[in-house]
Amino acid sequence: MKLQDKIIIVTGGTSGIGEACTRHFAEQGAKVVCASIQTAEGEALAAELDVVTFVHTDVSDEESVKALIAKTVELHGRVDAVHCNAGVWAKGEVTDFNEADWNKVMGVNVKGVFWTAKHAVPELEKAASGVLLLTTSVASQIGFPAHALYCASKAALEAMVRCLATDHAGKVRVLAISPGTIDTPMLAASCQGWDKPVAELYADVEKKIPVRRLGQPIDIAKSAAFLISDDAGYINGTVLVLDGGTMGLPPW
Repeated sequence: MKLQDKIIIVTGGTSGIGEACTRHFAEQGAKVVCASIQTAEGEALAAELDVVTFVHTDVSDEESVKALIAKTVELHGRVDAVHCNAGVWAKGEVTDFNEADWNKVMGVNVKGVFWTAKHAVPELEKAASGVLLLTTSVASQIGFPAHALYCASKAALEAMVRCLATDHAGKVRVLAISPGTIDTPMLAASCQGWDKPVAELYADVEKKIPVRRLGQPIDIAKSAAFLISDDAGYINGTVLVLDGGTMGLPPW
């Protein structure tokens, strides 16, 4: 098991990709600290998986993030990897948004990663091979309709990866995964309001993805586990696109 005995924090670890990562990292031998605002789901995961601890965390709140890192060190003595996966989505064109929308999306998707990095990096630098992994999105490279704010937030993360990898070179590996069309609650929410039912939309997209299916959260979790593992020790400062091959000809 490639993550045997590693101490890994997963933010947004109770739903979709985050839940799959929490489960898969645990199956691979890691001790996982699952961080989220979804208390019931987090406590259920911790009750089910004895190597998982849940810590209620609002990543947009610096003090909450600081407490998460401190609690992890208190429990396990160190932090080997952090997967910044917490994210939110809002639909609309730029003319539809107000300051509250901006603060919510940027607060979680960008500021949340920034605060997590700020407080995690000092602990990761103490580890023999610390890893900071971000979940971005192909939305950072594609102009999805009515995704102006979400796309902007995810593009910011890709710039952050390059800067952090340079700033902490030789001490922490910093990289990201960029999922495409993944079957998650967020994807289903983004399909609401279209002329076709969600199932029909999914079927249309599946026909156009070169692997001929939607991605599943476990697909992302397996790649994330590899990137965190020592086997990926030469991968740094980059973004791994996990889209089933659609970037060549996006199906959207």
